[in-house]
Amino acid sequence: MGTFLILNADELKARDSWERQAARRAARQQLLVRRILRMFLEDGQPGAGRQSLMALDEEDVIRVRAGQIDLAYPFSAVPTPFRVRLPDGRERYACCAVDALGMAPMIGESIEIGSHCHHCGAALVLTATPDGPGPEADGLMVWFGSRGDARCKVADSL
Repeated sequence: MGTFLILNADELKARDSWERQAARRAARQQLLVRRILRMFLEDGQPGAGRQSLMALDEEDVIRVRAGQIDLAYPFSAVPTPFRVRLPDGRERYACCAVDALGMAPMIGESIEIGSHCHHCGAALVLTATPDGPGPEADGLMVWFGSRGDARCKVADSL
């Protein structure tokens, strides 16, 4: 059985370099990244120029596979265990549980998150508002794996 490390949000943030976090936050403010996120939200698929996309992929803001954007944090173009239902009924996939929880404050609306327990397989459905998860999240835990190489993209662990 593995060893589990329990961290609060501040401790989790401290595990990633502040410089890398700041650079990724700044990159997300670029007009192209904001357009890509808007396209994921509205159409489920993005589009943009190849050179710009490859630069964003290198900065770990998006991921390009086989010439296509397959994720732009928090969205994934391919199915993941984290389905998010938007207020109008459209569904999107999140890269991970934390990204699913972050969509509500990002879009400023309540969402429904569907997943399953990675331990026992039980279905999980909860709501999240821009202010945080709904009451059905009480008692749930989010598990974080560790990356062996700090240079690896977070998405490589999906």
